[in-house]
Amino acid sequence: MHCRFVHRVDFNRDGSVSAKEMQRWIMEKTEEHFQEAVKENKLSFHAVDPDGDGHVTWDEYRVKFLASKGFNEKEVAEKIKKNEELKVDEETQEVLESLKDRWFQADNPPADQLLNEEEFLSFLHPEHSRGMLRYMVKEIVRDLDQDGDQKLTLSEFISLPMGTVENQQAQDIDDDWVRERKREFEEVIDANHDNIVTMEELEEYMDPMNEYSALNEAKQMIAVADENQNHNLELEEILKYSEYFTGSKLMDYARNVHEEF
Repeated sequence: MHCRFVHRVDFNRDGSVSAKEMQRWIMEKTEEHFQEAVKENKLSFHAVDPDGDGHVTWDEYRVKFLASKGFNEKEVAEKIKKNEELKVDEETQEVLESLKDRWFQADNPPADQLLNEEEFLSFLHPEHSRGMLRYMVKEIVRDLDQDGDQKLTLSEFISLPMGTVENQQAQDIDDDWVRERKREFEEVIDANHDNIVTMEELEEYMDPMNEYSALNEAKQMIAVADENQNHNLELEEILKYSEYFTGSKLMDYARNVHEEF
């Protein structure tokens, strides 16, 4: 597997994997994951849309979800129809509540509490949803925007959580964090370099297919196993850290597909 990994990622066939090659691989796998998600979504949507009207209600989904967890589908459907209490374990109840929150987030305006196929994709795979991306951007801006103009200045973007630094090492880490965030703000996110990050710029930056994000992830992965510090990975390094790479989303994106249904 590891030799095959090197051959597939080592695009220039020089026997080592650079950050740029790793970035390309990550972006290809992200696109592949998206296409798989779309196919899976079509099948899942038809499975939970028994009347074929092109819309799924929360109750329709809830019945199928609980059936997939071993509950009797007919009994669950009957109880929901009669508005009776569902006797489910605490863990399942927590999952249902979390899913319901995500359900309403996926329901694009005007909210009708019904999900069409596109909205259902947002529900099952929020990581590939433009609507969910906008939602996350709004949450980030809401948390960091101190003057309420729905934009971020550099000082707002790098504002650290409240707390005290206990020692010099922690201070150094904080200083490094600030420097990295400053560079990220100025060189990557602020596309027009006007010292203001808009929601549109932040949305572009947070897109899963953003090249910078993929490159940053590639560099982080290489740093873990790059023992000879040449900023590349050789086969020996990949073999030595095979457990790390096997468990990463680089090696198995499909494992990150949501398992709720």
